[in-house]
Amino acid sequence: MSISNEALQKLIREIESQAIAAQQQIGLVRTQMASKQREMRLAQLTRSEISSLPPDTAVYEGVGKMFVGLPVPTLQEKLSSQVKENEMELEALSKRLHYLETTDKNSREHIEKMLKGQA
Repeated sequence: MSISNEALQKLIREIESQAIAAQQQIGLVRTQMASKQREMRLAQLTRSEISSLPPDTAVYEGVGKMFVGLPVPTLQEKLSSQVKENEMELEALSKRLHYLETTDKNSREHIEKMLKGQA
């Protein structure tokens, strides 16, 4: 079962384009993961700083161009939920990254096999 050179070249180009797309997506996912990790660290730091304050302290949250006063426990709950959301999003991004890295690896292996089989 022999494949013609033209068909083989077309197949290799198609697999190579999939590998390139996967590499681009890997870069994007890594950037998104770094951003989520930064957001999570900021929320954790803010939450730890607020936890040292007495419950009746006036704290404010930025909303657009203004600040809204909130009770300390409410802000702590909000920050805790942000951390949980970021953790879930990081987990999803991690799964996507693993999938894309596997796709890229498999594409490269297929190209190598085709080229070795051709030689």
